[in-house]
Amino acid sequence: MNVPRPIETSSVLPEDAASALLIGRIWDVEASGPRVVVVQGGDVYDLQPLAETVSELLERPDLVADVRNAMTVPRWSASEIIEASLARDTTRPHLLAPVDLQVVKACGVTFVDSMIERVIEERCGGDASRARQTRELVARALGGSIAAVRPGSPEAAEAKKVLIAEGLWSQYLEVGIGPDPEVFTKAPVLASVGLGAQVGIPSFSHWNNPEPELVLIATSAGSVVGATLGNDVNLRDVEGRSALLLGKAKDNNASCALGPFIRLFDDGFTLDTLREEEILLRVDGTDGYCLEGRNSVARISRPFEELVAATRGRHHQYPDGFALFTGTLFAPTQDRDQPGQGFTHKMGDTVTIRSRHLGALVNQVGRAEELPEWSFGLRQLFEYLHHQRALQESAAQVR
Repeated sequence: MNVPRPIETSSVLPEDAASALLIGRIWDVEASGPRVVVVQGGDVYDLQPLAETVSELLERPDLVADVRNAMTVPRWSASEIIEASLARDTTRPHLLAPVDLQVVKACGVTFVDSMIERVIEERCGGDASRARQTRELVARALGGSIAAVRPGSPEAAEAKKVLIAEGLWSQYLEVGIGPDPEVFTKAPVLASVGLGAQVGIPSFSHWNNPEPELVLIATSAGSVVGATLGNDVNLRDVEGRSALLLGKAKDNNASCALGPFIRLFDDGFTLDTLREEEILLRVDGTDGYCLEGRNSVARISRPFEELVAATRGRHHQYPDGFALFTGTLFAPTQDRDQPGQGFTHKMGDTVTIRSRHLGALVNQVGRAEELPEWSFGLRQLFEYLHHQRALQESAAQVR
């Protein structure tokens, strides 16, 4: 029997953590609110005097230099913060999702393998028991030739004609090889959860899975300044019934996990570094089940720049910046229980999403209706920040 592995606090950090510049958000139990922090090595520095929100911080023109200059006296220990987060100990400072005012957007069907799985979901109407038969049918019709087709190219247009003739054209193939990528809103502002928190599967879903993804972090100008890991929790049965149910399939209580940190770009870590990133997934069930998967970013069908441009431009702006899920190659077909039923989550599953440059995002699966309700929104954030400013002004007057 497979036994879920204990998570070492050091394994949550990137392999080159000593040189990585990691931006996060900590729930400060003393102040009863979030603090913007930077982690380097084993130390955590409070950046609140520099910026009240991560969104504000990332807009600074000399971002990396300003963050480094603000790293004077560490306030917390990284190991203690990570330990409290993994234990879900809310009585101690713990990590939150590393974004705040940014809109969380997502690109779908950016890998051929997952595109085919979306076609299968649609073809079998979200019924997992029909997935194997449908998968075999689609595989015979598509073969392997479509994997090399560049989206929006003349070859893609020709493939579209062939698929229509075979009666296999799908809205997922449209965004997979057509001229326009799918871009949707994954989660409301401040609704994402971070390291150690539970992710939610609603009781109405019986076929679902994690989606391990690279998430780009962009400023209001659309400049990508860093990246993090994300779990785009997906309800395959709901979306399979109709693509118009995408909101119901993607946006539920605790259905978006981000973290553990935003790694800022610097001389040793750039957007080009991420083009070859390998994102590893492991699901450990309380029943001894283990699922492993891999999201090889190099196999993405559209470059990062195209996805960012489809999200932000003259057609749409994000004055507080945005986080952009870039899609996943991973689509589990391994049977968990009955043959032909494929994979679906069970309550208590531990999901670990890991990459060498971004660390590890670890969450446990729970019932969405039973998890803590999302209660800290924009109004609460603004009230908290106003109170913090008042305290600082009062302290300055005393001095």
